[in-house]
Amino acid sequence: MLWVDLDWHLPAMATKPSKNLETFLNPRPRRDYRIHMEIPEFTCLCPKTGQPDFATLTLDYVPDKLCVELRSLKLYIWSFRNEGAFHEAVTNRILDDLVAAVRPRYMRLTARFFVRGGIFTTVVAEHAKPGWKAKALPELDEAPTARSVRS
Repeated sequence: MLWVDLDWHLPAMATKPSKNLETFLNPRPRRDYRIHMEIPEFTCLCPKTGQPDFATLTLDYVPDKLCVELRSLKLYIWSFRNEGAFHEAVTNRILDDLVAAVRPRYMRLTARFFVRGGIFTTVVAEHAKPGWKAKALPELDEAPTARSVRS
């Protein structure tokens, strides 16, 4: 005889994926400074096979009047989990959406996709506000790398 507990259920998820990118006012709008973020759990689907593609996204930007709010960025990134997209297309779409929301002085998105078919793919997309030139900013490639494992 099969026993089933009808009172047991999964709790409702408190948050859901969202395409809404929220912003807040830049606390130092007169200063050029870099914001560096690493997003190691990006997932989308291969548009040909439907299999998952995994990537680490690195976002570097120099804000102008607005900054992206982190919780909304997390939910936005999560919204791609069940979407089919080529690496090049999804990287440029994310950059375009972030630029539209934040309107930064400068932004670079690097997407490092894990191996598929024996090939690693890295896509780098950039945006610069017309007329903006970096003033004494550290090289964007000098940012420390976060570690998700213990050494």
